[in-house]
Amino acid sequence: MASRQIIATKSLLRSPAQATDFRQANMLSYRHAFHAGNHADVLKHFVLTELIAYLSQKETPFWYIDTHAGAGMYGLDIGYATKLAEHVDGIGRLWTRNDLPDALAAYVDLVREFNADGTLRAYPGSPCIAQRLLRSQDRLRLFELHTTDSRLLEDNFRALGTVAQRRTIIAAKDGYAGLRAVLPPLPRRGLVLIDPSFEDKADYSNVVAALKDALIRFATGTYMLWYPQLSRADSQRLPAALKAVPVKSWLHVSLSVSAPSEDGFGMRGSGLFILNPPWTLYESLRDVMPYLARVLGRDPDAGFVLEQKNS
Repeated sequence: MASRQIIATKSLLRSPAQATDFRQANMLSYRHAFHAGNHADVLKHFVLTELIAYLSQKETPFWYIDTHAGAGMYGLDIGYATKLAEHVDGIGRLWTRNDLPDALAAYVDLVREFNADGTLRAYPGSPCIAQRLLRSQDRLRLFELHTTDSRLLEDNFRALGTVAQRRTIIAAKDGYAGLRAVLPPLPRRGLVLIDPSFEDKADYSNVVAALKDALIRFATGTYMLWYPQLSRADSQRLPAALKAVPVKSWLHVSLSVSAPSEDGFGMRGSGLFILNPPWTLYESLRDVMPYLARVLGRDPDAGFVLEQKNS
């Protein structure tokens, strides 16, 4: 049975060796620091906090696996983030509001923990968010191919102390290959985030292949895939391809902050596709998404899509 809610909405896979060579040659220029804290991060990290909170309800440990972990922490008032200042229209729009829905407030409060003086200067990436929320019995497996970001990730976790380091393994390697190597996780419970930049066209087919393979290895895991809303055909076709992945239940949510640009460039929004989602997630998003569309929207075409499939 599938349900759907829509509001205000106006390549072939390379071999693993070829894919890795291509990413190393063409993708290592991407730095998420340019985009840290933007509207896409807000959606992604809010949902991530919801997923971790749900999995933490059981005492049984679980693994958090991040295939494209990035640097883990980003300064917003120095360096790359100041070039585009995308956080101003993302987490910056939520920072001082006093009308946040409860679930969204929990995410914003978590970001505040990394900004102890109350001024928004730092933004945690998914690895640091997960590290802060996971319990002592849980484990992190983080993959980052970019050599500079992988070193920064190690530095940032070293700064978090020995407890964070002890339960975390960081590998400077291709995340798709890393995912295959760690599934199924030892406790047979896990949350996987697949979050490529999609600057490599092959990622559109790679993510679908990765999810299909992961479900064979670990059918009961929860998987969250992030994707950008772009004018290119690959981006527009991806949700349909994800819905065809053989799984009993999925949830799809996207947030558009503006109409497509006239020149066809730029990201107007982003989406998340979650396989084996918690049963509570749809209701939480139904409450929060209208708020996010209103507060983060830039023009009348801002809106969201929320849909799910339950067998």
